[in-house]
Amino acid sequence: MFYKLNLNEILFLDIETVPLYPKFEMLSEKEKQLWTKKASRLISDNETSEDIYSKAGIYAEFGKIVCISTGFISEKDGTKEFRLKSFFGDDEKELLLAFAEMLNTHYNKDKYYLCAHNGKEFDYPYIARRMLLNGIKLPKILNISGLKPWEVKHLDTMEMWKFGDYKSYTSLDLLTTIFNIPTPKDDIDGSQVYKVYYQENDLARIVKYCEKDVLAIAQLLLKYRNEKLLLNTEINSVTNGIIL
Repeated sequence: MFYKLNLNEILFLDIETVPLYPKFEMLSEKEKQLWTKKASRLISDNETSEDIYSKAGIYAEFGKIVCISTGFISEKDGTKEFRLKSFFGDDEKELLLAFAEMLNTHYNKDKYYLCAHNGKEFDYPYIARRMLLNGIKLPKILNISGLKPWEVKHLDTMEMWKFGDYKSYTSLDLLTTIFNIPTPKDDIDGSQVYKVYYQENDLARIVKYCEKDVLAIAQLLLKYRNEKLLLNTEINSVTNGIIL
């Protein structure tokens, strides 16, 4: 599978999510009840559902997307480039519409793939659910209902690493470390996104982190294929104000 893929036909992506509201108190009474029920599996001793509301962003029903970063590899005349572009903002519907337009315009043919780390469990379904909740028609590449497994164009670098093993989750941070790939976690990690977004109001920092994750996913796939890593001179972000 690794070697049959055409790298020019893969869109790498990662998303960053936060709770819908800054504080638990802003939920309706019904939402509080439903969050308490949903959060029961996350609560440790001496914690309440309110205490862990900062984790609500992991669920599409209680969270929203604040950034989708994408990247693709292009090769021409022996020159390779990895181009990054992010869709981000406080208005989730606006960024999802822009992302959907890109998928519909450039990735609507069967030859194209999406690639994310743990994407099948998180990124792909989360994006699809939030699009539906925002009244957005699913692009073809995300509309997988009724498709046979081999018809779904979703790659997952974590699933690839399992080689059929179902026992454990392997983080992108761990895989980049053991493959000697520069870590994307040199500033913040996913557990800090809530604080950076709602308390520090620093969305640009989140976007930069998200783009580093996308780059790391692409580098990991190259390692799986026993190919050389992308050089810094081959990496270009076209997102305004973002310098990796």
